[in-house]
Amino acid sequence: MIHYISRRLLLIIPTLFGIMLINFAIIQFAPGGPVEQAIYKLQHGTQIQGTLSKGIESNAVASNQYKGSEGLPPEIIEQIKAQYGFDKPAHTRFF
Repeated sequence: MIHYISRRLLLIIPTLFGIMLINFAIIQFAPGGPVEQAIYKLQHGTQIQGTLSKGIESNAVASNQYKGSEGLPPEIIEQIKAQYGFDKPAHTRFF
């Protein structure tokens, strides 16, 4: 009975490791991760502010004269990736 219980307790370790590995892989390959969500929020927040600051919403959107229509600069995207740790290799992020 002691051997059975000890074997079951020792099998918890690889089982949890496997579950963590599968969960990590799904999160990494699923679209719409935290970086994409942050970029989306910044782009649409900038678009609304730029549109309101121009005063004429329809003309600003149609002519793409505001800063929000250009997208985010690559430096900001790199800062977001660094904030969430996506600038590191996958094995470093897992552990």
